Amino acid sequence: MRTADFDFNLPPALIAQHPAPRRDESRLLVLHRKEGRVEHRRFREILQFFRTGDLLVLNNSRVIPARLRGRNARSAGRFEILLLEQTACNNWWAMLRPAKRARVGTEIILHDPAGRTVNLRAVVREQNEEGHRRLEFYGTPDVVRELDRLGEVPLPPYIRRTNANEVREDRERYQTVFAKTDGSIAAPTAGLHFTPELLQQIRDRGVSVYFITLHVGAGTFLPVTAEVLAAHRMHEERFELGKETVEAVNVAKAAGQRVIAVGTTTVRVLESVAARNGGKLAKTSEKTGIFIHPPFPFQMVDGMLTNFHLPRSTLLMLVSAFAAPGQTQGCQMILAAYAEAIRERYRFYSYGDAMLML
Repeated sequence: MRTADFDFNLPPALIAQHPAPRRDESRLLVLHRKEGRVEHRRFREILQFFRTGDLLVLNNSRVIPARLRGRNARSAGRFEILLLEQTACNNWWAMLRPAKRARVGTEIILHDPAGRTVNLRAVVREQNEEGHRRLEFYGTPDVVRELDRLGEVPLPPYIRRTNANEVREDRERYQTVFAKTDGSIAAPTAGLHFTPELLQQIRDRGVSVYFITLHVGAGTFLPVTAEVLAAHRMHEERFELGKETVEAVNVAKAAGQRVIAVGTTTVRVLESVAARNGGKLAKTSEKTGIFIHPPFPFQMVDGMLTNFHLPRSTLLMLVSAFAAPGQTQGCQMILAAYAEAIRERYRFYSYGDAMLML
């Protein structure tokens, strides 16, 4: 398939700049795949679509305050740093802006969010083919301990902030209520709609709730630039799939029960592990670079909750594959659903509304 097949026009006014006042007050578009039919609901009504015996799997990765700011120790020029991946204590791969000024050997003095200089610095040690820099930090036993004090929430570029109150709101709302394990630089956004009360109501309905951990990286938002999907190089993300979730999902599948994945990150973990283990899960801790696009034969996931995604993105390609597993017409089904969502003024992207695919 061609990348252009996954393009659509979105009015900028529909890009959500803030979350719904309450997490479960967001809207929910329900796509019934077999009939190609949609329903318009509120997220809290998702309870109606669960059955006793269903298994719900969520990503419990926690977003770290991965955006740092500083200045060049020699020229005083400003830098914005987005931490990407830790390689060792006080060593991180990062994206820097402006990148052209971040030459190997550049020393950066860090600031706190108010712009005050702190006694921490980073030195650019290496540059890779993607243009990312490896930074070595000094002035602290572990820069991770300083992130809550110095870092900012790494919101995607389409969300704009102008005052401190909005930034404080993001500290809570750009994080799921079940976030546990530090490591993501972008939220697993499908999980943002759940409240503790709603999760308990789901359990009370006879649905089992389990977790995986996949640390979301910057590549998740990048559009595909290759003309054909086969030429795209997928980014890798680190994940943990534990014994309890493995056993529960394997038992559910053997019993013919539905496995409902919350978010494309959860889908990638379940399907990548199943693909390597003959259609079953196994306890796994590694990276996945699986690129799910039409036609893809899903083995684990029977239902998916997701947000509305960017044009030409790998996330849009994944949900298109799920709309019609093993076939190619899912793209048309998803774009038709998106067109209706646009007509109905749904809110798109990270802080936007949700879609349940059954």
